[in-house]
Amino acid sequence: MTDLPPGSRIAPARRRWLIPALIVVLVAIAAGGWWWWSSSGSPAESPSAKAAKGGSGKGGGRGGRFGGGTGGPQPVSAVAAKTGDVNVVQTSIGTATALRTATVRPRVDGLLKEVLFTEGQQVAAGTPLAQIDPAPFEVALSQAEGQLARDAAQLNNARLDLERYRTLLAQDSIAGQQVDQQAATVRQLEGTVKLDQAQVDNAKLQLSWTRITAPIAGRIGLRLVDPGNMVRQGDANGIAVITLIDPITVVYTIPQDILPRVQASFSANQKMDVEAWDRDQKAMIAKGMLITTDNQIDVATGTIKLKAQFPNPKGVLFPNQFVNVRMVIDTRRNVVVVPTAAVQRNAQGAMVVYVVKADSTVGIRPVTTGPTEGTNTAIEKGLDAGELVVTDGVDRIREGSKVEVTQPGGGAREGGKGGPREGGKGGDYKKRLESMTPEQREEAKKRFEGMTPEQREEFRKRREAQGKGAPQ
Repeated sequence: MTDLPPGSRIAPARRRWLIPALIVVLVAIAAGGWWWWSSSGSPAESPSAKAAKGGSGKGGGRGGRFGGGTGGPQPVSAVAAKTGDVNVVQTSIGTATALRTATVRPRVDGLLKEVLFTEGQQVAAGTPLAQIDPAPFEVALSQAEGQLARDAAQLNNARLDLERYRTLLAQDSIAGQQVDQQAATVRQLEGTVKLDQAQVDNAKLQLSWTRITAPIAGRIGLRLVDPGNMVRQGDANGIAVITLIDPITVVYTIPQDILPRVQASFSANQKMDVEAWDRDQKAMIAKGMLITTDNQIDVATGTIKLKAQFPNPKGVLFPNQFVNVRMVIDTRRNVVVVPTAAVQRNAQGAMVVYVVKADSTVGIRPVTTGPTEGTNTAIEKGLDAGELVVTDGVDRIREGSKVEVTQPGGGAREGGKGGPREGGKGGDYKKRLESMTPEQREEAKKRFEGMTPEQREEFRKRREAQGKGAPQ
């Protein structure tokens, strides 16, 4: 029997595995198409049905985030813009400076025998602070007094001799030249006695300086020299430092562009309040007033120094302490004021507010902001007093979203139009349901049932926080 060529035996083998492979590929394609068709929905499914299906699933929750789906209005906090006064505040960093500072130094050299003050003590001017050993100065005083007594005795004797010489001259018993010489001796001794008296006074003064007293009133600092040490007039550190801290001053700088407004207030004799705040700017330390400005501008920084004075009876401000300074340089009166939290910045960087309209929808309004004081911001243009602005919940809404407004510290507002709902200030939710008509009750029920699980949970938490029960 004739053998077949090799190629004719390989062809049937290829057919045997090629057919099953094609079948597997076709089944996989069919399964993928069925999965895509079932996940995307039937082509004949209407848009309203898709929206209904999406409203009950995750897609509905995403649409309800902005109040555009079937989830109902979004709860937000809002307040009405009001008219008020806003202070224009200039901030700066300042340094507290003692009104007076004095270094207590000895005025004579000697051994420090005793310290009479307590560190941190409030002292008055003239209060004894330390005692230097007075023994050497007492000896010097005794010497000066002895010399004065000797020269004074010589002067008295010379004066008696002068009187005798004048008597003898009147009797023509002696020459006039002798009288003149005695008169000159008397005058010479008078000068010597004056010099001795000055030396006595100087010795007394030196002795008095051995008792060191406070040159000014204020708070004394730490002791810099201990008893038993030699102290001298040339000591740079001295014995202690006294600072007058009540009142106390704060020196700070402002830009030179602000100076004309400050000068204008000074010229009008207007009191300019200055506040000192802590480093975190959370607590006000003291409140005072501006007392003066420097006489030249720093050309290196373009700023000028100002000095304010603060009452400091409790000692809350210390010399060389850094503080944050707030100075009121102007007051904007009768301007529209909103909480700072209501002012947002859009994608273009412009300032906007979310305004709640009469139909409970939200509109985005561009505004021009003014100065900010505390938690309030002035609105120069774009908003009228009385309009509701959203302060909390702007991340859940957009232009045209339906909202349910809740005033901070109060209850929800009916449709965002009027005052708080009945019972909004601590009333019971069930009482509000009982006061509704059957149509209103059914509408509220449908609105609650149309919420996503996330919205229901948020609604319950809000009601619980207000002490009200959510509908079941």
